[in-house]
Amino acid sequence: MVRKRQIPPAFCTFVLVFICIAMFLVETFMGGSENTATLVKLGAMNNYAVVAGHQWWRLITAQFLHIGIWHLVSNIVMIYYMGLIIEPMLGHWRFLLIYLLSGVGGNLLSLAFGSDKSIGAGASTALFGLFGAVIALGIRHRANPAVAYVGRQALVLAVLNLIIDIFLPNIDIYGHIGGLISGFLLAMMSGDRLGKGYNTKLRVIAAAIAIIYIILTVRQGMVISF
Repeated sequence: MVRKRQIPPAFCTFVLVFICIAMFLVETFMGGSENTATLVKLGAMNNYAVVAGHQWWRLITAQFLHIGIWHLVSNIVMIYYMGLIIEPMLGHWRFLLIYLLSGVGGNLLSLAFGSDKSIGAGASTALFGLFGAVIALGIRHRANPAVAYVGRQALVLAVLNLIIDIFLPNIDIYGHIGGLISGFLLAMMSGDRLGKGYNTKLRVIAAAIAIIYIILTVRQGMVISF
């Protein structure tokens, strides 16, 4: 008898959480998660490094670094919660791409409008991308009470978190807004496993908006204040 091992429905979610925890341990052993030199060395966001140093890979690596234990815990709890909901709906590869590219999209908006002197890190750009993706799915499947409800919940969580961002210091609200926009557009373009993706016209519009977004954020981000 041939036995097949089933991949867990939220396999990528577990992997992403594991990587975030592993990188936090690396940060700790290399000097501490709140040590600026350690964060920069491991790939945190810094506009000078990205533009002047041509280190565009920081748009991805910064997603897996965290500043302080509570920053890590709050993010991985939400990633785990959101991943359990959305990964089975999207499928593993769609979920992973939306997660990573939303993080990049969030960091691009931060690059464009954030402080050129700051050091940024955290999975919240990608997490807001998951919020955006769930909202897009909720709108598309509004006839499905369960999916529509999850979409509304994601919208409430996103709005509440953005409001909180306004009153908290050292929070990259641009990264959060950029991640939210990116996740929404990516979910529109990619479709899902439920068999009812957005129609071709709306996908093309979403793709066009995404291209314009990338061009504008990169162009603005290339202007550095020394």
